[in-house]
Amino acid sequence: MSTTPSLLATETEDDLRAAVRSLLTTHSAADRVLARAESGAAYDRELWKTLTGSMGLAGLLVPEADGGQGAGHREAAVVVEELGRAVAPVPYLTGAVVTPATLLALPERTAEVSALLAEVAAGSAVAVLAVPFTTAPGDPLPEVTTDGGGLHGTVRSVADAAGADVLLVAAD
Repeated sequence: MSTTPSLLATETEDDLRAAVRSLLTTHSAADRVLARAESGAAYDRELWKTLTGSMGLAGLLVPEADGGQGAGHREAAVVVEELGRAVAPVPYLTGAVVTPATLLALPERTAEVSALLAEVAAGSAVAVLAVPFTTAPGDPLPEVTTDGGGLHGTVRSVADAAGADVLLVAAD
């Protein structure tokens, strides 16, 4: 018997969608999005704090043992859809989807990586992967080297870099 995943939303996903949509109705109204865009702020920190602190959404893809929710990509997709629908100015895709996936895929889990993963899951740190917008899957990354404890190289046009607390840079 095959266990083909269903394309229909589960009750949990529907509940998550309703909760996120309800929050965004008040916290990401068009006038607030425009005001934030005109302010020059990298993202809406108040909304981010609510999404990550009150709702725990930054940790959806992080295992419970690492301080997250232990949910799957379907739940994260529900959040991404709602954030996109509301044009919510938050670094969710880069900070709560790409970053945890990158950290969890590292071949070696150091104490520093575990600590950063817990901070990302809690929403207390916004970490983004320093990969240019123009990089397609399989493309080589910009050459960044380490020398004497410092990074040397250039990575341009990184999504959400302006509001990041931590940049994850692939280096030799």
